[in-house]
Amino acid sequence: MRIDLHTHSTASDGTDTPAELVRNAARAGLDVVALTDHDTVAGYAEATAALPAGLTLVTGAELSCRLDGVSLHMLAYLFDPREPELARQRELVRDDRVPRARAMVAKLQELGVPVTWEQVARIAGDGAVGRPHIASALVELGVVPDVSAAFTSEWLANDGRAYVEKHELDPFEAIRLVKGAGGVTVFAHPLALKRGQCVPESAIAQLAAAGLDGIEADHMDHDPATRARLHGLAADLGLLATGSSDYHGSRKTCRLGEHLTAPDVYAEIADRGSGARPVTA
Repeated sequence: MRIDLHTHSTASDGTDTPAELVRNAARAGLDVVALTDHDTVAGYAEATAALPAGLTLVTGAELSCRLDGVSLHMLAYLFDPREPELARQRELVRDDRVPRARAMVAKLQELGVPVTWEQVARIAGDGAVGRPHIASALVELGVVPDVSAAFTSEWLANDGRAYVEKHELDPFEAIRLVKGAGGVTVFAHPLALKRGQCVPESAIAQLAAAGLDGIEADHMDHDPATRARLHGLAADLGLLATGSSDYHGSRKTCRLGEHLTAPDVYAEIADRGSGARPVTA
């Protein structure tokens, strides 16, 4: 089985619609794909309706969190999307995205970049606006060669000149909320240092003690040594170790199925999730 547990659609900051995403996943030879848009479940219905025969869809979301001033992302799988407390927190994060993005555009303008809010809003379309949309605007303007190049301290990284904080969940609270909604939690790209500051391994141990289910070890932003280190850490802490592409369509260079999750790990995630079930056409 080929299993990719981290992808994005136009419901957040990907360039494939949810329907295109599942069709492209099938064409890429995947057996299982997870839709994990940022802080939203808006793509579920379209992805489910368009699901090709033989492909299994895992519903999920990538939750924006912050611990001791450091941003981190928590992948949540198979939770009940209607659970009110978790839904309210997702809405609070989404509501803060527009003012935050506007503030980042203003900072870029102060730095001499001729970006406009209208340009960013056009790129975001109906998706939950975020830094990748602003990065795409910088690419359009020729400020940076590609989206990844915008995520540096010069521009949009967590310590960047144009960075603006947003409302984010406490990760311990995120774990509690996802568990309360019957879901499973995996810490996304925990040592992706190229994105900015990361939480220490001691914090990962604390999250594990609080009920974290796994860590995303095999990811494009982890080099081979880091992947091996994370697999070892997962074994030490009794956590599941996942792998995934973090696919964003044409917005990033990663391909569907670039990194995969082992079938036994996927089976454990599916077994632990009780708020929703994987969907097969």
